[in-house]
Amino acid sequence: MKQPFTFEPNVIAKLLEEWQKIWTQGVPAQSATAADAMGLWQQQMQGVAQFWQNAWSNILPTQDGAQASDSPDWSNLPFFTQVQEMYRASCEFIETQLNANIANLPADKQESLRYMTNQYLVAMNPNNFLLTNPDALQEAYETKGQSLVKGIQNYWSDVEKGRISMSDDSEFTVGENVAVTPGKVVLRNELIELLQYTPTTEKVYEKPLLIVPPCVNKYYLMDMGPQKSMTEYYVSQGYRVYLVSWKSATEEMKHFTWDTYVERGVISAINAVRSITKQDSINALGFCIGGVLLATTLAVLKARGEPVVDNVIFMASMADHSDPGDIKHFITDEFMRSREAKMAKGGIISGLELQAAFSFLRPQDLVWNYVQDNYLKGKTPKPFDLLFWNNDSVDLPLPMHTFFLREFYINNALTKPNSMSVCGVPMDMGVIDIPAYFFASEGDHIVLASSVYKGVKLFSGCPEKRFVLGESGHIAGAINPVSKNRRSYWTGEDLSLDYAAWREKSDNHPGSWWMDLNEWLKTRSGKEIKAVKTFGNTTYKPLCDAPGEFVRARAMPALMTHFA
Repeated sequence: MKQPFTFEPNVIAKLLEEWQKIWTQGVPAQSATAADAMGLWQQQMQGVAQFWQNAWSNILPTQDGAQASDSPDWSNLPFFTQVQEMYRASCEFIETQLNANIANLPADKQESLRYMTNQYLVAMNPNNFLLTNPDALQEAYETKGQSLVKGIQNYWSDVEKGRISMSDDSEFTVGENVAVTPGKVVLRNELIELLQYTPTTEKVYEKPLLIVPPCVNKYYLMDMGPQKSMTEYYVSQGYRVYLVSWKSATEEMKHFTWDTYVERGVISAINAVRSITKQDSINALGFCIGGVLLATTLAVLKARGEPVVDNVIFMASMADHSDPGDIKHFITDEFMRSREAKMAKGGIISGLELQAAFSFLRPQDLVWNYVQDNYLKGKTPKPFDLLFWNNDSVDLPLPMHTFFLREFYINNALTKPNSMSVCGVPMDMGVIDIPAYFFASEGDHIVLASSVYKGVKLFSGCPEKRFVLGESGHIAGAINPVSKNRRSYWTGEDLSLDYAAWREKSDNHPGSWWMDLNEWLKTRSGKEIKAVKTFGNTTYKPLCDAPGEFVRARAMPALMTHFA
C-alpha cells in the first residue's frame, strides 16, 4: 500500500504547535495586538473592496482572438498584485506580533519560533497555490490546460518516488555517466564496499589515500563524472586512491551503532588498504559525517596503540557543534526522546526523511521552487548531476543515527573530553597527534565554516594544522573541479585568531582548493614508486568493477521512518 506523501518533516508540525500556542494564547490577551490585528483586517478589506470594483475585467486576459503568445502578463493584473500586497502585509504583521509576544521566552526558543514562523510564511506564499500563481495560470491558459495535466503526472510520479524531483533523473545512470572512474571492489562486508581505483600515471606515491565519504549519501559525490570527479583528479596526480562505499541500511542492519560504523566501516577499510598496498600506515580524508567517523576512529586507534594513519583531511566536517546552523531547529529534545524510546528494538531511518529535512533548510530554493515549477506549471526539471545525487539517499540504522544526533548535536560531546565513548574508548580529539588539514566552504549552510574553524582548536595534539576556506556551499564549494578553474579559496597561517579575524587577514587564491590539498598531500605521501595495475591481494580479492553493488540501492520509498 502506498504511504501518504508529504512535503514537510514531522518535526516542522511539532514546532508549529508551539508557534500556534503562542498565537492562540498570547495574542488575544493583549489589547494592542488585537487592535493591530483589526487594523490589518480593515486595511486588507479595503484593498479587496477596491479590487472588486472592476474585478472581472481584470482577472482574465481578454478573449479577442489574440494568439496565446500575445496574451497579457498575468502577473501584472490587479488581482494578483493585490494578493501579493495582502500576503506581504500579513507577513509583516505576523513577524511584528511574534517578536512582541516571545520577548520573555529563552533565546533559543525565540530563535526556533522565528525560524519556524519563516517556514510557515514561505509555505503560505500565494505562488505556491495554483489559483494565486499568475505564471502557472498563464501557462495553463497558453497550453490549453496541458500544463496542469503534466503537473498532476509529475506529482504522482513523485508520490511513487517519495520525494520532490529536483533533476531529470532519466539523464543519469550510476556507472555510466556518474561514478565512472575505473576500479574494482576489493572488500565487501555487511556495511561497506571498498573501491580501489586504477592508476593512470606511470608512478604513484607510496602512501595510499583512503576517502571516507558521508554515510548519509551515496559516495559518488566524490566521483561525479569525467573532469568533475575528485577521485579522478587525485588518481591523476599519482595517488593510490581507495574509497568507502556505504551500504544503505537494511532490516539486518537495524541494530548497527556508531561503533559498528567505526569498526566494520572505517577500521576494516584502513586494514584492507594497508594489506593491499603493503604499507604500515596510510593517509585518510573524511567528508562531512565521514570526517566525524574518521575523527572518532583516530581516537580509538590511538588508544589501541595503532598509529596506522599518518595524515588526515577533514573536509566540511564539524567537531564543534555549538553552532550547527539551522538544522538545530529540527533536533529537539522531544524529537530525540521519541527516537531513543525505540532504540532497543532498532529500526531504519529513511534517507528520504533526512533529505527532506536538509531541503527545508533552504525551503524556497529546494522545496517550493520545485512545487511551483513541477506541479503548478507542469515543467520537467533540468538535468543536474549534483541534484540527482542529492536525491539519491541512503537509509541509516536508528541506533547509529540517534547516537550521532544526541552526542554530537545535542551534547556537543567532542568539546567535552571523555564525556562519551566509542568502541569503549573515551573520546578526546586532543590525543590525535598527526598533521591535519581542515576545509570549509564560506557559504555552507549545513556545516558552517565558522564551526569548522572553531573545531580546529579541539585537535590540540596535532603538530601541524592547516585551515582552508573555499567559496560557495556545502556541495558546490567542496566539489570544485580543477578542470573548471572556478571560484577561489583562502588560506592563513595564524589559527590562533578568531574566525572573523582569520578571514580578514587570509590570502585569496584563484581556482579550486583541490590544488592546495594536492600540494599539502604530496609532501606527506612518501616516495614515488612504479604503478601496479593489479587489484587487491590474496586476502582481498577483486569482487567486481567499480562502482560496485551497494551504490545502486534505493532508499525506502516512503518519506517516513521504519521501526521494528
